[in-house]
Amino acid sequence: MSEVKTETPLKKVMIICAKGSIEDVYAALIMANGAVMEGIEAKLFFTFFGLDAITKKQMNKLHTSTVGNPAMRMPGGLPFPTILGMIPGVEAGVSAMMKKQMDDLDVPPVDEFLDMITAGGGEVYACKMAADMFKLSMDDLSEHVKAIITVGDLYAMSGGDGTQIIFT
Repeated sequence: MSEVKTETPLKKVMIICAKGSIEDVYAALIMANGAVMEGIEAKLFFTFFGLDAITKKQMNKLHTSTVGNPAMRMPGGLPFPTILGMIPGVEAGVSAMMKKQMDDLDVPPVDEFLDMITAGGGEVYACKMAADMFKLSMDDLSEHVKAIITVGDLYAMSGGDGTQIIFT
């Protein structure tokens, strides 16, 4: 006799953001905000260049990557030639265009997104090793950051019981 497997509803997500481009940071923010809105416990962990998203001086100055981004398209759907990304000002222009499109859709800037996530009960953490590498302290980070923790601390917070770990 076979057993019928019933699905357990998702109760907790831990989202790891390791890249500092607009598209990577916003993927993590949107997923965390969506989780909080659905009543799912959400913890965001920023490491390596993802720390730009929670560093006061950088958090609202993110750029999109034009070099080595095979999904980048020009108006009309043609692939964006990687070599164009090497020309001074192109990355800034593409980033400004992307930010304008996000503004048109009322997508909040990073600091406002973090406000929404933490107001809904989400938690934001920075990676200790990456913070040490980049010589960052809590003073350098957004007020939304609860603590600078190790990866071991992050895993200990998972509780193991049905927690999904998502790497963006």
